[in-house]
Amino acid sequence: MTQSRGNHVVLTEPDPPWAERDVAGRRAMLTEILAQVSSEALQGETLEGVLQRIVDCVARNLPVTIASIILLDDEGTHFVQEVWAGRIVLILPGDLPWPISVGAAGRCARSGKAQLIADVNDDPDYVPGNREVNSEYLVPIRHRDRLHGVLNLESTQADFFTPEVTAVFDAIALQIAGAIHYARVVRELELANRKLRELSMSDGLTGIANRRCFDERLSDEWQRHAREADSLALLLVDVDCFKPLNDARGHLYGDECLHGLARLCTDIASGSEELVARFGGDELALLLPRTDLRGARRFGEGLRQRVEAMALSHPRSSVAAHVTVSIGVSAARPHAQLLPAALIASSDRALYAAKARGRNCVVARAVPDAAG
Repeated sequence: MTQSRGNHVVLTEPDPPWAERDVAGRRAMLTEILAQVSSEALQGETLEGVLQRIVDCVARNLPVTIASIILLDDEGTHFVQEVWAGRIVLILPGDLPWPISVGAAGRCARSGKAQLIADVNDDPDYVPGNREVNSEYLVPIRHRDRLHGVLNLESTQADFFTPEVTAVFDAIALQIAGAIHYARVVRELELANRKLRELSMSDGLTGIANRRCFDERLSDEWQRHAREADSLALLLVDVDCFKPLNDARGHLYGDECLHGLARLCTDIASGSEELVARFGGDELALLLPRTDLRGARRFGEGLRQRVEAMALSHPRSSVAAHVTVSIGVSAARPHAQLLPAALIASSDRALYAAKARGRNCVVARAVPDAAG
């Protein structure tokens, strides 16, 4: 092996293997391996990667035929994942998941105590995985009150698992438990942050995207459509005579109408790219990627007819006895000299034109200078 000292590379003798070391040498080797495992437990982007490096380190440096980490499910009733390293093929006691009622690993999980098997042939729970294995040591991987799994070590040597060796494996199990706990805390924080972001991007009343989400998505789609030279369409949908509806039937009924309209829009815009958002008040926005003005107008007319078909009662409407909507439609081919606000402004003008024409209709207008 080599070592670097300043600008010079010094050749050194390789470390002797376990069998050639005396008691002091073996003790030093165990201490070194424990330090390596501690270092590995703090590195790596994924939990599986960390666990793999730990078992690799153990199997590479010690006369351990198999080193494996067997993880439990959240209920602690089944083993669901195994990460292993070794010099022989080990046959598992069945396909994962398997219950903790099976095997010596299961006994370790059930009892929560380390299991030293000096002779696997004399153990009633040992499930033969390879004829070369003579001894086994299993350690619970526990962090505080939570049992995460079992550290399983198997050796062809009957006398390998001395008290000093098992003490090191006990310490390694603690390092693994810490790594698993840390990874799960990180995962839970990531899930919580994702949930918070989802909440911050959704409208509390209707459950669809809010204005913040719409603005971010419009910016992203604008850039994408500019690169691809494709058309992006926007529909602004306004409930006709919404204030008189609230005055006549109450805000709760008005909220129910908005919720129903949002659900209808979501059902119609069922593609993976479309976005339905609450634009403000009683206005909803539908962003339709890869859609030209003609296609967007056709989409808007279909939506208007579906709203009419819902026949939600509206006792104060000047348009009909049921809830209707006015829809402003616009489309553009984004380019560097055109801002996303132009698409919103054009759809907004089209919406006002629809209201001026008596409501319950669709008006479509192209964005000025959309050709670029």
